[in-house]
Amino acid sequence: MKQAGHASHQSRLNEDEIRSIIRQVPDFPKPGINFIDITTLLAHPQAFRLVVDEMTEVVRAMQPDVIAAIESRGFILAAPIALSLGVGFVPVRKVGKLPAETIRAEYDLEYGTSTVEMHKDAISPGQTVVVVDDLLATGGTAAATVQMAEQLGGRVAGVVCMVELTFLEGRSKLEGYRVETLVRY
Repeated sequence: MKQAGHASHQSRLNEDEIRSIIRQVPDFPKPGINFIDITTLLAHPQAFRLVVDEMTEVVRAMQPDVIAAIESRGFILAAPIALSLGVGFVPVRKVGKLPAETIRAEYDLEYGTSTVEMHKDAISPGQTVVVVDDLLATGGTAAATVQMAEQLGGRVAGVVCMVELTFLEGRSKLEGYRVETLVRY
């Protein structure tokens, strides 16, 4: 792992440097799963800043009016991006967590389905939306978020994630959309 001060002398980190800071936890949450744990990057202030800055520039190029962020680690990355760009932040949450009227989208899991929600008034027709999350795995939550944004009349400019698990082929659920990631496993 890098020394805390190392990244401060750089303007960006390359993929190998980011990967070296992110911890992998074998057999979590169940045997056979290699969990990509970004908390080690979040605890590294210089690396965290550089990753958020790099993601901000990718999102900026998509010219969003709002950023739709997926619970919960997506919030950590998307909030500073939205603030930096001066655009709105739209939380996408698990069912029952948002207080006002919502719309829902269901997506497939390895065994069964899950559902996410967004406030019905979160996106106005014609707004440009960028979806932000920490990790693109199967693409289910990102595709569900895209579906909800479009249902509300938004125009989805792209999906931006810090990490992509390429072997799970999540991009296939987002065909036709711009998908940008910083690190691939």
